Amino acid sequence: MNFHFEQQNSIFSMQDFTFEEIQDLLGHTDEHQRSMEFAFDGFQDDRMVYDPQYDAVSPPHQALTEESTKHDIGVKKEYPFSLAAFEILKNHGNRFKRLTGRRIVEANNDITTLNEVAADRKLSTEEILRIAGERFIQYSSQQATSHPFQASFSGLSYEETKNVELVELLLASAEKVENQQYESARRFLNLCGHLSSNTGNPVQRVVYYLCEALKEKIGKETGEIAWKGKGKNHRSFDVNKALVVPDAPKLAFHKGLPFSQAEKFAGIQAIVEKVGEAKKVHVIDIRIGNGVQWTALMQALVSRHDCQLELLKITAIVTSSKHAIEETGKWLSNFASTMNIPFSFKIVMVPNMSDLKEDLFELDADETIAVYSSFTLSGMIAQPTQLESLMRVIRGLHPCVMVVTEVEANHNSPVFVNRFIEVLFFFGTFFDCVEAFMERDEPNRLIFEELYCFEAMRNIVAFEREERKIRHVKIDVWRAFFERCGMEELELSLSSTYQAKLVTNNFPFGSSCTFDMDGKCLLMGWKGSPIQSLSVWKFL
Repeated sequence: MNFHFEQQNSIFSMQDFTFEEIQDLLGHTDEHQRSMEFAFDGFQDDRMVYDPQYDAVSPPHQALTEESTKHDIGVKKEYPFSLAAFEILKNHGNRFKRLTGRRIVEANNDITTLNEVAADRKLSTEEILRIAGERFIQYSSQQATSHPFQASFSGLSYEETKNVELVELLLASAEKVENQQYESARRFLNLCGHLSSNTGNPVQRVVYYLCEALKEKIGKETGEIAWKGKGKNHRSFDVNKALVVPDAPKLAFHKGLPFSQAEKFAGIQAIVEKVGEAKKVHVIDIRIGNGVQWTALMQALVSRHDCQLELLKITAIVTSSKHAIEETGKWLSNFASTMNIPFSFKIVMVPNMSDLKEDLFELDADETIAVYSSFTLSGMIAQPTQLESLMRVIRGLHPCVMVVTEVEANHNSPVFVNRFIEVLFFFGTFFDCVEAFMERDEPNRLIFEELYCFEAMRNIVAFEREERKIRHVKIDVWRAFFERCGMEELELSLSSTYQAKLVTNNFPFGSSCTFDMDGKCLLMGWKGSPIQSLSVWKFL
């Protein structure tokens, strides 16, 4: 495919595409626009948790289903891809304006302009995505009288303009995929592939991986057997299981990115406060990983002056990789011995959470139990019976507190366009954050993005129904679920939020980390865009 770079106005021109063909590919018709608006009506407040295939559900999941589907009534998959759904820009709110040194994006007829408040500040990845989305909506809502990708920009740098137009190509590709115009989609995706890179800037990286995910979706929907995309090399890779096993890339992200440490320190502070002066503390970790968070708990418990700790017991619930978790237990035992802490480490190994039983835990009558769940529960949304079983067992253990951290995103809609847009914005923001703290060619960064981020993206975008395992939902959905399970949300103390902020302040660019309260829940984000939530609960 032939393309070239220009210094004025548009960054690239598509010599293989005529103006009429571009118009046809973008589908600029009144009927198309009406269908786009219809699709957006169901997207605005989308909070779908389970696919409609789950008809038989228990009361908690029935509540989740009712809460999640009431906004999707009337939305049918056969409607064309809705780029009017990029009103998601409005749903995200004007959080950027809270930051100083801001360049405000404004629309002026058919030209995107910038009010340069601070010309030396680069646009964030999400701002680039917003501009691209607004431009694409604009051209999708009218009969184009000029080449859709040739409009000039005012105030954008060369790189920013190039990034905006790259995202526009990605959106055109996704629209063609949704409309089952696969040959047209492939042509756009081929061009996206030439212009994007998994070692480039955040925009290029997120476009690169989403291109691969869209290619795989085409392959699956057309029934191609020998698909040449990245998907065939990773089909046996289970992200949820892999996250349990400690490895160098995950450890590098824990050390290098502020949010991993911030949520752990804030969560540990909540546990310390709830266990009070208990002499025997039993922590149940649903996915322990490398267990580094519990060294902070040990230090906090030892520092209590009025109450000597008699025993700290940690029980790890695992469904695989028992050997790796045993190594975590040995490391924690050695650390505890250096601090003269009476310590016990246990593993509860089950094939899946449906086999979890209360009698598998070693419990003492005089111990105080706390439960810790970090990015675990969303991995069971696709298996509601397992999630039910886990919550039922936890309730029977009578913990004084349950600390929950989850991804703050809607990645569980049954509608492809909704999931695609959410993935684009979420991982665009995440890659923007990673860019600030890790070098582009850092080996652990490349591995983490390739194995974990891309695998999540492809599963959300390219898979449907029971094959779709990654199903993140936002705190409002979790809140409805926990309340139906008979739980009460607890106030996150100022000390916990202080711990989170203290951690981020120790990082360069830590000022770009943002914290907001959603009721009693702490939302941690990057430049105003939420990335994860931390909430604290107890059973009534």
